[in-house]
Amino acid sequence: MADVPDVPGLPSSRFDRAGERRVIVIEFVTLDGVVQSPGARDEDAGCGFAHGGWIWPYSDPELSAVIRQEMAMPFDLLLGRRTYDIWARHWPQRADVWPGVNSATKYVVSRTGTVHAWQPTVRIAGDVAERIAAMKREPGPDLHVYGSSELVQTLLAHDLIDALWLKIHPITLGAGKRLFAAGAIPAAFAVTQSTVTPKGVVVVRYERAGDVATRP
Repeated sequence: MADVPDVPGLPSSRFDRAGERRVIVIEFVTLDGVVQSPGARDEDAGCGFAHGGWIWPYSDPELSAVIRQEMAMPFDLLLGRRTYDIWARHWPQRADVWPGVNSATKYVVSRTGTVHAWQPTVRIAGDVAERIAAMKREPGPDLHVYGSSELVQTLLAHDLIDALWLKIHPITLGAGKRLFAAGAIPAAFAVTQSTVTPKGVVVVRYERAGDVATRP
């Protein structure tokens, strides 16, 4: 991916603190902001969603290389319960594709006490925002968030997201769970990397960059 030059005068991020874990949201998203069920038709059919598997026509070697790069990074996972349940049925059987996902610690936000045998897994309950803020101050790899649209809303509302790594697909779906719903606070982001794949997917990394600036 192409590096984007630094933007002069960009406000510094209060999250840019050496040694702290970052929360990085990694999503496939449509032009109208839908993140629901990108990989398979039956992945998440909640609320009658009928377009599951919408990313597949846009797959190509360049996009696959980006995904493999992200998968190879050191990370722990921070997931909502629905995404965790889907992944727990899939990834233990695919260790050859993504060995790191099975050894990573899976932090799952869940109101119930039951978890799968997919270990290591740690349940987060109670004041989720407070717990995640504390986790960011603990030693360890960055926390990668995939899917988990409801959890993402909590992270946005409490300004806990340090970066958004998006694959924006040239398609609109009109309905489905959105990346940005009600509750996102005003926040500025800086583009640190971007590229467009041959099939038109905009691969872009946004880093949290302080408060929203307005015209004097």
